[in-house]
Amino acid sequence: MAVRRDTDGEFTPVWERPEPPSRPAPSPLSRDRIVEAAIRLADADGLDAVSLRKVAAALDAGPMRLYGYLSTKTELLDLMADAVYGEIAPPAPDGDWRAALRSLAHGLREAALRHEWFADLLGGRPPLGPCALAYLEATLAALDGAPGFDDVDAVTQAAHTVNAYVIGAVRSEIAESRTERATGLDERRWQAANGPYLDRLLATGRYPALAKMVGGGPHPDAETAFATGLDQVLAGITAR
Repeated sequence: MAVRRDTDGEFTPVWERPEPPSRPAPSPLSRDRIVEAAIRLADADGLDAVSLRKVAAALDAGPMRLYGYLSTKTELLDLMADAVYGEIAPPAPDGDWRAALRSLAHGLREAALRHEWFADLLGGRPPLGPCALAYLEATLAALDGAPGFDDVDAVTQAAHTVNAYVIGAVRSEIAESRTERATGLDERRWQAANGPYLDRLLATGRYPALAKMVGGGPHPDAETAFATGLDQVLAGITAR
């Protein structure tokens, strides 16, 4: 969590620190404007393109002015990630926990596809921004009190399992997309380039399960594969 030590020695999260008083031109600032500018930079060129100096330049402001709104790049990344969590619509309150978790999972995937850098910030310590906490609250609320989820451990484990699948699947999909752009080879062209090599290996008989999958297994598009895997996770939770 992004925090700053105050003069009394206490840590105050960036979410709870007041912004400096607004001031007029030439370039009025706010945390929202700073975050929006940082997101534009990251959307265009990834997280490596984001720095306090570059964000300040995009806003036609001096870098030192930004320090009134946040202290470090880590705080900026926290704010950016929370803004993306804010794009995820809450699920319908219909009491169907599976539908709710599907809605949240697909919402997170779609947000990450709009902002690929967001996937780099998923995992690790739980985010504590208000929008991220709202996402977590919606996940837990969908499970809390549902049939079969009679204690906190069951709710927590189910939420963790779904979250682990979603983050892993999203990060893998985006990594594949980045590789395609970096190499200029989409999946079809990559398979064509590597097909002869793989055929020679499979012909040795050392990889029978892999040969069966390559030869006759389904090869769905990314969205279908994500949805199918999510359904399998939810089915496993249901069975348990």
